[in-house]
This record gives sequence, structure tokens and C-alpha cells, in this order.
Amino acid sequence: MTLKFNRRDKIFIGIIVLVHVVFFLLACMYKRIYMGDSFEYIYEALNIKKYFFFYSGNPAMPIVPEYMTQRQPLYPLFLLGVYLFTVNNWVVMILQNILSVFNIYYARKAFIRAGYQDKYDWLFLLFVVAYPAQFINANTIAPDILLQTFTLLYFGNFISLLQTKQKKHALWMSLALVAGLLVKPVLYPFVLAHIFIIIGMGIYQKVALQRVVIVAIIPLCAVLCYNYSNYTRTGKFHFTSNQSFNAVYYYYSYFSHKEGIDSAGKFLQKERTEIASIPEYKDRYDYANQRGMSLLKQNFFPYLVFHLKNSARIFIEPGKAELDLFTGKLTYGRLYNKEQTGFFATIKSKGAAGLSAYISNNPSLPIILLVFLFNCVRLIGLIAFLIKKDVHWQIRLFTFIFLSYFAIAAGPIANTRYFLPVSVIAIGAAAMGYMGILQKRATT
Repeated sequence: MTLKFNRRDKIFIGIIVLVHVVFFLLACMYKRIYMGDSFEYIYEALNIKKYFFFYSGNPAMPIVPEYMTQRQPLYPLFLLGVYLFTVNNWVVMILQNILSVFNIYYARKAFIRAGYQDKYDWLFLLFVVAYPAQFINANTIAPDILLQTFTLLYFGNFISLLQTKQKKHALWMSLALVAGLLVKPVLYPFVLAHIFIIIGMGIYQKVALQRVVIVAIIPLCAVLCYNYSNYTRTGKFHFTSNQSFNAVYYYYSYFSHKEGIDSAGKFLQKERTEIASIPEYKDRYDYANQRGMSLLKQNFFPYLVFHLKNSARIFIEPGKAELDLFTGKLTYGRLYNKEQTGFFATIKSKGAAGLSAYISNNPSLPIILLVFLFNCVRLIGLIAFLIKKDVHWQIRLFTFIFLSYFAIAAGPIANTRYFLPVSVIAIGAAAMGYMGILQKRATT
């Protein structure tokens, strides 16, 4: 996609840059640029720099196999690109803000190819500015902005492939997917969907099947090669140790909702103690996966409802915890405290009597309510886009599949970080949805 700047482009970029500058200055003031996983990425970047050792744990401590594959290598390599010159995370923040500006502009250009008109930029900008998670993550040592870049490149090249039928866009889709799954493992199950998408597009466009298959299986080959590399390091053929960790951790939220946080905490501690008692990493990994499957069989329908309900919540999740962590109103110690202090937990435990205390203890609530309101408005626009018949059905179907995939992958641990890779796609789709509504009203 050629990036050419007209007057509206410059105004759009100028506003986006201004908002990023404001949030960067806020980050400089609050100095809360780290999240729970940040130091593992930093450790890995420094371990690569000093020892060429892809390891996300503290090298001064005994080597733990889980840390060899817990964090994918591309974001640590991104950090290393800065650390080769200076170990300064504020330089990383500047680069991530630049990348975030590019992401938003690129998404807009992709939707213009799909039929979006830039005279409705005020809608696009409104939804972007009303989603502070974009700017918070741009100012946090976390891989989500980089992952967003590759998901947007994947999405943009899908639109280009559909419209131009040029095979190079299928290749760029495959390469973007490979890069994305090497940033965070959330994308690696999507490799199978990618094969069907590319082959389906090839059949639809009547392209020679052998050429299509070769391009389609590039991400699968990358996964197999990476799995083999992990096998040589840990003795287990796998993509990430997070898979076995989440196989049990997903049920913590479920049991917390069903039986209370105290009971859920005991459950998780018991499971982790059992897993940690197994001496071999391969056996620990397999046991955790098997235990996850066993828990799923025992609680299949109740858990399925719980999982899907929380997956749907991600579309309107305002990100209160992320905002409070960014401003210093919340610490990770309080976030993971045994006593849940969230809005719904407070109402559930104390009823309406706890509402006034919750409001007084949460000064960010007015902002969060505004973000929540805009998220609901955005969701209505997204639905309008998905049924908008003058947008190619394959673009609408692909958007639905892509957004649903990330929502389902997040499940009970849904928060704005897990939606961020596709949030700008949802914003662009919503702007197009309202564009159609406004155009219809103008002609009636």
C-alpha cells in the first residue's frame, strides 16, 4: 500500500501525533511504563545482547526451562535494537509512539481501499481518541503495539489481495503472520485459519493451486521450525510454555466467578504446586495440558458459557485497571490482591451500599464511563459495518473472523491489551458503519 499524504492525511496525522505527545508527556510524569511482564522481555533482550541467549529469566538465577520459551523473540529483538546503543526505555517509548501513529494511519488507508471516505475522519479520530488503551500501551514496555503493526499489515494486505489479485499480497500476509506469532503466541493457532483463507482466496481468484499452497504454508513451516528449535533447547516440541500455563490459569477466573476468589486462589496454588513437583519440563508441560483438558471436560458447558461471555465483553471493555496502573492509582500488588475491588465484584459483595464507596475510591470512574460509552457506540458501528452490503462480503467476513478470533483467544482474561492488536480494525469498521448510516440519512 502506497502512503501518499494529502491535506486530510496531514490533518489526521497531526491530530494523532498530538494525542500521542500528550500521553507521552503523561508517561514522563507518572513514570509507570512497566507492566507485569515487562522485565521478562527486558531480561531476554539483555540476555541476547550479553550472551546471545534467548531466555526471559534472570541469568543470575538457576536456569528454568519455562523461561526459554515463555516470551517470543521478536519484541526482545525490538528492544535490543535500542539496547545496542543505549539501555534506555524512554527511547523505546518514542519508537513505540511512532509505530502507533503509523498503525492508526495505515489502518485508515486500508479502510479507504475498502470504501471508507476520509471526510468522515472526525468519526475515526473520535473512536481512536476515546480508546486510551492505544496510547497507554504505546507508553508501556509491552509487545502489543508491535503485534498490532503485524495484524494491521495482515489485514491491509488481505484487502489488497482481494482487490488486486496480486500474489505478492498473499506472501506479505504470510510474512506478517510469521512476524506476529513471533511477537506473541496468540496468533500461532491462527496459522491453520490462514491456510484456509489463502487457499480459499486462490480458488476464488482462480490462481494455480500449487503456488497458493506454497505461500499458505509458510507460517506453518515457521511454527514447525520454531517448535523444533524449542525442542533442541528444552526437550519438548512446542511453541511456547505459556500454552501449558494458560491451560490451567484460564480456570482461575472461572472458579473465582463460581466459588469466590479465595477458593479459586487455593485451586490455582494446588495445581501449580502439583505441576512444579514434576522434575522434567516435558512432563510438566504435558501434565498441565492434560489437566486443562480434564478441567474442560468436567466443566464443559458452564465454562463454555463463561468463556464466550467474557470474550464478548472485550468489545466494550474500557480498561480501567490499565488506566489506573498508568496513572499510579493502582499497583500490581493491589490488582492481584485476594480481595476483589472491581465494580462488579463490589456490587456483588456489598450491593448498592458499596456503590458510593467505590465511586469515592475510584476517581478515574468518569473517564472510564465515557470510554465505556464510546466502546458501546463503536460496537453498534461495528455491527452496522458487518451488515453493510456495499462493502465486499469477504472483507466483512474476514473482519468478523479476525476480531472474533482475538476475543475468543482472550476469553476470561479479556482486557484491552488482548484486544489492542485488532482494536484499530474495529475502530475503522465502526467508522465505516456509521458512515453508511449518515449517508442514508442524508439521502432521505
